[in-house]
Amino acid sequence: MTINFDAYRPVVAGTRHAVAAGHYLAAEAGFEILNHGGNAIDARVAAGIALGVVHSDIVGVAGVAPTIIWLADRQEMVCIDGLGTWPKAVTPDFFQKFHGGRIPETLLRTVIPAAPAAWLTALERFGTMSFGAVAAAAIRFARDGFAMYPLFAESIASSEAKLRRWPDNEAIYLPNGRPPLPGERFVQADLAKTLQYMADQEAAKAGEGREAGIRAAYDAFYRGDIARTIADYHRENGGLMTMADLDEYRVRFEPTVRAEFAGIDVHCCGPWSQGPALAQTLNLLRGIDLKSMGHNSADYIHHIAEALKLAFADREAYYGDPAFIDVPLTELLSDAYTDLRRELIRDGVAWPEMPRAGDPRALLAQIAKKNSFVPSPAEPHAVPADTSYCCAMDSMGNAFSATPSDTSRQSPVIPGTGLVPSSRGSQSWADPSHPSSVAPGKRPRLTPNPALAMRDGKPFMAFGTPGGDVQTQAMVQTFLNVVTFGMDIQNAIEAPRFASYSYPSSFEPHDYFPGRLDLEARIPEGTADTLASYGHNIAWWPEKTWKAGGMCCIVNDTASGMLQAGADPRRAGYGLAW
Repeated sequence: MTINFDAYRPVVAGTRHAVAAGHYLAAEAGFEILNHGGNAIDARVAAGIALGVVHSDIVGVAGVAPTIIWLADRQEMVCIDGLGTWPKAVTPDFFQKFHGGRIPETLLRTVIPAAPAAWLTALERFGTMSFGAVAAAAIRFARDGFAMYPLFAESIASSEAKLRRWPDNEAIYLPNGRPPLPGERFVQADLAKTLQYMADQEAAKAGEGREAGIRAAYDAFYRGDIARTIADYHRENGGLMTMADLDEYRVRFEPTVRAEFAGIDVHCCGPWSQGPALAQTLNLLRGIDLKSMGHNSADYIHHIAEALKLAFADREAYYGDPAFIDVPLTELLSDAYTDLRRELIRDGVAWPEMPRAGDPRALLAQIAKKNSFVPSPAEPHAVPADTSYCCAMDSMGNAFSATPSDTSRQSPVIPGTGLVPSSRGSQSWADPSHPSSVAPGKRPRLTPNPALAMRDGKPFMAFGTPGGDVQTQAMVQTFLNVVTFGMDIQNAIEAPRFASYSYPSSFEPHDYFPGRLDLEARIPEGTADTLASYGHNIAWWPEKTWKAGGMCCIVNDTASGMLQAGADPRRAGYGLAW
């Protein structure tokens, strides 16, 4: 089938290196590092930190940053979780006893900030440059300001009441007593000072070597004045995090989860995230002739949506921190179990709700226990606006894929720092029986999940997106657009999307919309009518909406020797290449 779709942007291609990020200034920061001799790891750390400034409504410098890296010289795939743990003072029944089974938008949903550790650990072990060098652009953007752009302005305006709950959030995000307007200069002076302090601590160790300097920047955050300021604020305002929590925190190097599709190995993050849902969905779709159905036909959309529902059912039943629970990951990804679950995808008949989970160990397509989730009101349909993405490939064959996240509206800014320590506790469950329940030292089940695909032993595609539970869905669609339908990366990103909401949301309060399937309005009404006849509860997005994600990707076209960078016009992302 020939795909005729006029992209809003051209494909950006180069032969040396490429970068794509969820904001054009972050892409510029990473590209500048590559142009000055840095490698992909240096570039992505620069872009990732910059996203915490230019996207500080949806990415926290002190947030999360799950990361997958391909190291060409070692022929090694590395995954850094970039995800904080619950403080030691929390108890499994804490929120049931004191907060009615809810995890409130306060300091109490704070987990240990992980992004600084992820960036600095990657830079120390696999990079070539100093923290000060890679953070220079972010410091400049925070200190001197940058032009407020429409989606950021919309995000602040829609969160105005929440931001006014805390003085420092209000002072930073509502300058002059109101939400900033697009085009106005937006400055974050305290955040600039925090990053500069880390760079200064590194510079003080310049005579001891690069690694010692990076370690000094690390210590400044997790053991020095920054840590003390965070811990003191928690102690004085009813929080749970202590200096010991910060001092003892370490990122974890985790194995990736792999799925094979059309001769391509797709590497995802582990079950402490929703990454395995991407692998499970691709496994299910591997046995279906999607191409013959036609791109975005009713049958094509139906089969993908049903596969996603099955993966999300298993996500709900089994995924969580494997340091605390036994996740049957090998069995979930096995061909035998996948074949059984695929039989539950019925031609022309949609599951009216999330299907029951299977039992991968007993090789049962479904467990006997029915789902007991309570449907949420059909409207308003809440879609979390958080997270961004960044990726890079360099001339040496290295590749880097990361999905930094966290918001400025769910928890207070620590006075004087510009930082909102990770509120990712929103993705835990107050119920101690849930696989992603709250526990001291346990990680929430994270929605951000970067991916890195390999073909013939070389990086083929780095890809990811914001969008909460829509992330995996947008990633599957974009990947299939490239691999199954042969689209160039920009057309693959811009093609109309759809998303199921037939599962409990990963975000507190875990809303559930049985059978709901949202379609971008560029999908024909006739297609929607057919999907409705199959049993899907159709809802409409605008023609091009940020709710469908903000994909950024790099494709390594080995046949032409080109690196192709693409970014989603649904948001403020851009790709650059040379």
